[in-house]
Amino acid sequence: MLRNSIIHKEKQLVMKYLFLTIVALLILQFSNKSIAQLPVKTLAQQSELIKSNDATLSKNKKLVYDMWREFLEGGHMELAEKYFAEDYKQHNPLAGTGRKALVDFFSRFSKPKEIVDSIKSSVVAIVAEGDLVMLSFVREMTDPADKTKKYTTTWFDMFRIENGKIAEHWDCAQK
Repeated sequence: MLRNSIIHKEKQLVMKYLFLTIVALLILQFSNKSIAQLPVKTLAQQSELIKSNDATLSKNKKLVYDMWREFLEGGHMELAEKYFAEDYKQHNPLAGTGRKALVDFFSRFSKPKEIVDSIKSSVVAIVAEGDLVMLSFVREMTDPADKTKKYTTTWFDMFRIENGKIAEHWDCAQK
């Protein structure tokens, strides 16, 4: 009789802990949206991000950095030849391949403005390896679950450098 009573109490205790564990997991599951993400922030000043101990990597980073400021943000399409190979390859599904196609694409919505000393967008990092340079940016988006709220994520652009010019581009754009 005593043994049955002890077994019964142990079963009750196990059920209680199982119930509490399930409740805790449900709370974590449904509260995850409020605790899931840290905001994306820049890693350093842009002037520091373009530096490298390797002269070639530093030169490649500076090329992409200057192109971004002068051509993309500055809207100076006349500088395309300075930065892009004629047979420039584009992997963004919204833009065509070739330097001329690139200029035609950006000319539709970009007008020349004053060129500033730094990229206007919030740059997280500028990374170079071999002939590749990648820029990552803070990107603010509207929360699809609550249109009154914003969140941050990261946008990436990667470029391949060949003979001192940008020869190829990748990003995470969608049609």
